[in-house]
Amino acid sequence: MQDFKSYLCLPKQEYSTKDFKLRVIQEEDIEDIRVWRNAQLDVLRQPAPISQDQQKTYFSNEVWPSMQEPYPKNILFTFFKKKKRIGYGGLVHIAWEHRRAEISFLLNDCLTKDKVLYRKYFSNYLNLIKEVAFLSLKINRLYTETYAFRKDHINVLENCGFELEGIMRNHILLNNKYCDSIIHGAIYEK
Repeated sequence: MQDFKSYLCLPKQEYSTKDFKLRVIQEEDIEDIRVWRNAQLDVLRQPAPISQDQQKTYFSNEVWPSMQEPYPKNILFTFFKKKKRIGYGGLVHIAWEHRRAEISFLLNDCLTKDKVLYRKYFSNYLNLIKEVAFLSLKINRLYTETYAFRKDHINVLENCGFELEGIMRNHILLNNKYCDSIIHGAIYEK
């Protein structure tokens, strides 16, 4: 059995509702995450598939050591429905001095086809990650970057209190076509 990994900066390592849970990422999660990422390159800023060795090296060199830092750059979670691992994400590019973080989220690619379920899963994830950021870590501002063709994803963000802040026109080249990136943000409201 592997040791349970935890973030020094978090007061607790799990955040949950009746049906959903965020748990600090563990070694047993990283292969599923690698597979999900490789299957969804079009929605990520990852330019190419990654190997098992690349994934293990990244976590060994970047993620696991950062967990004991008081102010890590990234805080990653695995997302569960009941006891089933269905996705992952977290707070990335954290600027502690400004109390700002970007939200990261990726669902198992098998679960992205059903738009109703996707909306349900993503909105529950957003509610949990806002609890982590705003209440546990005292982050003031969350933001996201979403490619413009992800209309359902954008709709969920806006329904969960994220406001459109800007459009980076022709920001990426995807399948030989330029695509805009949409920026949304949410400010902690006491």
